[in-house]
Amino acid sequence: MATMTKYIVVLVSLLVALCSCNQGPSLQTYFVDNEQRPNFLSMDVPVKMLNIDKATLTDDQKAAYESVNKLNMLAYKIDSTNQNEYRTELSKIKAILDGNQYQELMRGNYEDNGKFVVKYLGDDDDIDEFILFGNSNDMGFAVVRILGKDMDPGKLMKLSSLVDMNNIDQAKMGQFVDFFK
Repeated sequence: MATMTKYIVVLVSLLVALCSCNQGPSLQTYFVDNEQRPNFLSMDVPVKMLNIDKATLTDDQKAAYESVNKLNMLAYKIDSTNQNEYRTELSKIKAILDGNQYQELMRGNYEDNGKFVVKYLGDDDDIDEFILFGNSNDMGFAVVRILGKDMDPGKLMKLSSLVDMNNIDQAKMGQFVDFFK
């Protein structure tokens, strides 16, 4: 009887472990799987590259700055030879972002044929990851993951006004911007 009980406990534990594992694709695995592939550009950007003088920040801005750890960026550039691959990769990203774990914050359209969406993981006032996704059928797509702990959207918006593209480490960020030229 004791052997049967042990067997059942082990079996139930194994089933719980298997069921709790996320078997579907994730944004993290998509980044890792594609960071070295042709037509993709990947970069990790530490927050210190934003070159923000913390002494000039308000308390809310400082809290927002300290809640962000880094940015992961992945971009796919479209050209005349990779139209089908672009559509395949775009559908993969959209399928991942349409998952139940991501909550939508906002979406919109660019002037021409581009679209963007901002999503997040976590609770409304305790966000662990923001996802910025934009695509254009002329240029390709880009996904930016803002990773942190206890991020507050309102405070981050106050901080974003201080981020001046001229102050960002141009050697690193210029590579990302030039990718789409």
